[in-house]
Amino acid sequence: MAYSATALGAVGLSRVAVRIPSRAEPVADVVARAGYDEREARKFNALGLRTVLSLADGERMEDLLLDAGHAALDGRPAALVLYGHTLLTRKIDLCDGAFRESLRDRLALGEASVFGVSHVNCVAGLRSIEFARRFLARRGGAADDRVLVLAGEQGSVFEHTRVFPGRSVSGDGVAAVVVQHPDAADRPRYRYLGGAASRDARFHRNLRMTPAEIAANTEVIRAQTLDVVRRAAEDAGVGFDGIDWVMPHLGNRMVWTSFCSQSGFPFERICLDLLAERAHNFGADALMALEHADRVGRLRPGDRCALVATARGAYFQAAIVEVLDDAS
Repeated sequence: MAYSATALGAVGLSRVAVRIPSRAEPVADVVARAGYDEREARKFNALGLRTVLSLADGERMEDLLLDAGHAALDGRPAALVLYGHTLLTRKIDLCDGAFRESLRDRLALGEASVFGVSHVNCVAGLRSIEFARRFLARRGGAADDRVLVLAGEQGSVFEHTRVFPGRSVSGDGVAAVVVQHPDAADRPRYRYLGGAASRDARFHRNLRMTPAEIAANTEVIRAQTLDVVRRAAEDAGVGFDGIDWVMPHLGNRMVWTSFCSQSGFPFERICLDLLAERAHNFGADALMALEHADRVGRLRPGDRCALVATARGAYFQAAIVEVLDDAS
């Protein structure tokens, strides 16, 4: 499945706002609390994971979401809020709507609609950007409409499920970005060029997969990650060779080693800086990598970045964005 920029009209993305908790724990400690032995911790160290983010005493995920949302909005309104999340225990799923009302009120968004995007696991953040594009292209929409996209989780709410043996360890953290029309008064930092998605429902059992299914899933992840990036690049009209950077899903280093060996893409152009210190952050990974690369001065106007998410299930999503000169 491709998400054409021309079919829905061009959109821009603001700079990404990231909020993380103050506590970084050794991966070995989290793995031990989840009931695994030292051998599992050593596997994760070999995969490039050292520490993982966890909310400290007194910190709340809702506050991180609000702080990131405020920063991304930068004092401007939004007509819609989409929160892409993996875990199904978030308050946004409760029927009383208290979380939605609190988020809307504390962000001073008036009558803006607030929705959760879930059941696609860790591609929910990038999928929310696609839904935002559809909203902006709707009949009767206004030229100044904006959509606030939030992504991230409190992985530490369930110690056992934050550990995926041999694959990743998940932490707490949030990213936010505003999706808007490209000619809005507040100039975007990125221009959406194209995207693609895919899924393979054979692996819906997640942690309950058989050894044979786990082995097959590993190969599918390698193949589909490369395929979805290639198709997104083709949809963007730049081709795979036109990608300058990959903002990766931060599950582990081996997926990206394989990606480069299969494709010839330079490993140093995959922004894995955050993997060792933050580990996996659910649907916020690619946005966090983009924010980091931009903040440290790695990106230049005209650079084309592939934002990539993979998820248990198995789901895959990629979006190609071009860095713009936002005069800031």
